Amino acid sequence: MDIDQIKTLVRDVPDFPEPGIVFRDITPVLADPIAFSTIIDLIVVHFGRGNVDKVVGIEARGFLLAAPVAYHFGAGVVPVRKKGKLPFETLDEEYALEYGTAALEIHRDAVVSGERVLVVDDVLATGGTARAAANLVERVGGQVRGIACLIELDALGGRERVSGYDLFTLIHY
Repeated sequence: MDIDQIKTLVRDVPDFPEPGIVFRDITPVLADPIAFSTIIDLIVVHFGRGNVDKVVGIEARGFLLAAPVAYHFGAGVVPVRKKGKLPFETLDEEYALEYGTAALEIHRDAVVSGERVLVVDDVLATGGTARAAANLVERVGGQVRGIACLIELDALGGRERVSGYDLFTLIHY
């Protein structure tokens, strides 16, 4: 299955979560076993087995991609969650939203100093969440090997926000 075929599975949901927004729903991609395995394989091939020690998944759809990627790398998987959702000692990182700020957290002991980490999420929009996750990884001592996202919304400029990292995205809008 190629990327154009996978892109046809992404469902556009108009006016979600608010009027004027077109939400890119990846659940049909995840439900298709060929599409799902293809995107996981493409991420693993891009970054190369043996080059990643931990895979960070950003809440919530990033978890669904990060876990199988980590399995194929023989790596651990680490959740990065919205503030207040992790049960142990955490570090947090604020990032800008269109109207205000939000924060992500990681467990302080989730990454051992020097470990090579891949950050994974479903969509790269403005780049705020990906940048915040990368900052958290670096603050706990990890080395960000790259950032992988299924979808990139090119017009929102997220790529510039995460410049300096190996950014791998599969579908562009």
